[in-house]
Amino acid sequence: MKQLLIATSNRGKFCEFSELLSNQVTELFSLADFPQMILPPETGETFEENAIIKASYAARETGIPTIADDSGLEVNYLGGRPGVHSARFAGEAATDQENNKKLLYELANINHEERTARFSCCIAFCSPDGTCATFTGQLAGSIIEQPRGNNGFGYDPLFLVTGYNKTLAELDMSIKNRISHRAEAFRRFTNYLSRCNN
Repeated sequence: MKQLLIATSNRGKFCEFSELLSNQVTELFSLADFPQMILPPETGETFEENAIIKASYAARETGIPTIADDSGLEVNYLGGRPGVHSARFAGEAATDQENNKKLLYELANINHEERTARFSCCIAFCSPDGTCATFTGQLAGSIIEQPRGNNGFGYDPLFLVTGYNKTLAELDMSIKNRISHRAEAFRRFTNYLSRCNN
C-alpha cells in the first residue's frame, strides 16, 4: 500500500502503529499532517461505530485510505459499562484516577466472581470512496479492588489479566503489546493488508 492515514494525534500511538506497518505501507500520515481537519464527535453507541465515524470522515476529507480505532473497558456486572464512555466515565474531563474511583465505587461489595471484564478494541479501515472494513480484538480479565502497577494508564492498574495473575499495569510492555485488545485487532488488520498487497 502506498499511503495510509492513521487518524490520531497521539504521537505514541502513531509511532507504535508506524512500526507495525513499516513493511506494508510506503508513506504514513497522522492528524498532525492535517492540522486544519477536525474529526467529528464520537456519537456512536459501539466501538465499531465510533471508529468508522473517524476513519470514514478523514479518508473522505484527505483522499487517503485511513485507519482509526476506538476502545474501552466493558464490565459484565455493569451491563457492559463504561464501554464507549470509558474515557469520560466520571465526566467529560475526567482523569484516569477519577474514572477508576467511580468504577471501584460502582463495584463496591461485589464479589470477585462477578467482577469479570474485558478490554475491547475496534479498528476501522476506510477508503475515500466510503467503503470500510473493521477488525476487533478483546482481552479478558477482572476488576480488582486496589490499583497495582505503574506500566499503564486508564483502567490498566485495576484490570487483572486472565491467565497472568497480574494487572495490565504490572505486565512488561513487550507482553502487553503482544496480548492486548489493540494488538489483536491490529494483527487482524495487518493480515488483511498482507492479503490485499499480494
